[in-house]
Amino acid sequence: MSDAVIVAAVRTPVGRRKGSLADVHPVDLSAHVLRALAERTGIDPAQVDDVVWGCVSQVGEQSWNVARNAVLAAGWPESVPGTTLDRQCGSSQQALHFAAATVLSGQADLVVAGGVESMTRVPMGASIAGGMPFSDAILERYRGVEGVAADSPLPFNQGVGAELMARRWHFSRTQLDEFALASHEKAAAAQDAGAFDPELAPVALADGGKFAADEGIRRDTTLAKLGELKTPFKDDGVVTAGSASQISDGAAALAVTTSEWASRHGLRPLARVHTAVVAAADPVTMLTAPIPATAKALRRAGLGIEEIGVYEVNEAFAPVPLAWLAETEADPERLNPRGGAIALGHPLGASGARIMTTMLQHMRDNGIRYGLQTMCEGGGMANATIVELL
Repeated sequence: MSDAVIVAAVRTPVGRRKGSLADVHPVDLSAHVLRALAERTGIDPAQVDDVVWGCVSQVGEQSWNVARNAVLAAGWPESVPGTTLDRQCGSSQQALHFAAATVLSGQADLVVAGGVESMTRVPMGASIAGGMPFSDAILERYRGVEGVAADSPLPFNQGVGAELMARRWHFSRTQLDEFALASHEKAAAAQDAGAFDPELAPVALADGGKFAADEGIRRDTTLAKLGELKTPFKDDGVVTAGSASQISDGAAALAVTTSEWASRHGLRPLARVHTAVVAAADPVTMLTAPIPATAKALRRAGLGIEEIGVYEVNEAFAPVPLAWLAETEADPERLNPRGGAIALGHPLGASGARIMTTMLQHMRDNGIRYGLQTMCEGGGMANATIVELL
């Protein structure tokens, strides 16, 4: 029986907006992790059947099929194709799903999945300039629904959705700030212990230096400092910039093949892609779909939540993982053990692959058999992936 396995996973350190990666073109950022993947595995790039790349803001420097451009910038053979996809924040997680399905079906032997986002150079929302992405039919369908802004080109707002979630699950400002603080503390502890080091491909900078560590971690933050931040989405709200993911730059890549192909080419699989699903919920609250996606993944996998040793739920906003915990009754100690997007950042198109890379490293370090990753996505969608350590 065929399977889909991940034989390598690598990422750049995540840069803050206007931070260390601000001068790096997103195509070059993508090419960097492609080269790192080949170097670490010894894979001949000519053997890659396709590169499937996630990117959300496909405009300007991230337009014109960034996947194919990354292949060329990496110096890989011109025979290697590439395609770019957008499932919003889950784009590179979806890229992994597509890669796994392609090798499982026998249409390819080796596919590289990953993604990039330079939110410094291509600001979030840049791709809608000059056009309304929502037709009158959509606007009419949701006209009058709480949380929908009738006078905005983007009537659905994730920050407003986070506030709606906080109210629905009765989360206080203190609970959200405490979760945010814990994310920074866990990420700092992991960084200090060198836990991220094996997954990182440091980036050479124009000034001759090297960018080698995630720079979004705020070691000096406190509940008092978080408590001083304003609530931009609702005057009497509870969500702040401190309890939301950081705007970031970064790229990540995963090599996907079958156990049989890996064995023939001397590669040792890290994990098997056990189950891969996508689900959707309402696009107004927008952020709740990780809950049904997780239920769907567990049902298809024939596993209980208690059998999963680590959960990575993207910290787009603190209410998302907190609501997920409340609904799944999962063990909070197993959630985002090395911090999440609140501390590490959220380079949109790269985040799915970044999170998977970090989760796989944590599983290897701790001998964890099953890991589950899920993340909310624009439009009210969510991917969920269960991987099994090999």
